[in-house]
Amino acid sequence: MTKIEWCDETINPLGHWCFGPGGTKENPKPCVYCYAKKMAMRGMNGCEKCRSFNVPHTHFEQLDKLTAWKNPKNIFVCSMADLFGDWVPNNWIEQVFKACREAPQHRYLFLTKNPSRYKKISGILPCGNNFWYGSTVTNNQMPFYFSKKENVFLSIEPIQGDFDPTYFNTVKWAIIGTETGNRKDKIIPKREWLENIVKGCSLMGIPVFMKDSLAQIWGEPLIQEYPW
Repeated sequence: MTKIEWCDETINPLGHWCFGPGGTKENPKPCVYCYAKKMAMRGMNGCEKCRSFNVPHTHFEQLDKLTAWKNPKNIFVCSMADLFGDWVPNNWIEQVFKACREAPQHRYLFLTKNPSRYKKISGILPCGNNFWYGSTVTNNQMPFYFSKKENVFLSIEPIQGDFDPTYFNTVKWAIIGTETGNRKDKIIPKREWLENIVKGCSLMGIPVFMKDSLAQIWGEPLIQEYPW
């Protein structure tokens, strides 16, 4: 099980590491609100490479879980890394896809801060109802890759401004949340921002999933819809 509300399980075949949007091994650019780095540095899985959060490595043994889990699950793939970072070799990505194809009973949810990689490798992206490709965005100036043949969703977290309703006209699902923790400069979203996202998605028939972190701003009950 996982504490991430919108999935049933997570796997991390790349281990725990990320160089951040636009970053490289030589010049990492980690997100200031990265939850994964904080968790990795606590040594949560006992791997020293994971704990450093800056050493490219794999834990492909994680992929064995996919066939071991017989009942269908919604699985967030690489919750502690970015499978589509420019630093990830194509053959690593293909190995993950191969394992997913061999366990078609599950639904696979991928999420990246580097959506341009989707376009670069569009020829090898598996399609179908059990493959979903997400982009993390924080404001409506951020581009994301989309294609009519793929199931595309947005993870809007942390929300850092208002969104024009037309921003959502090419996606199939929107997950929204606010930054947690005690960082001094974090932005607390306004309720009207949430209302505009919900309104824009509703007009286009797009399900919305509000993370529990929004409860104090939105109130109860939270909107927690799925596109399947």
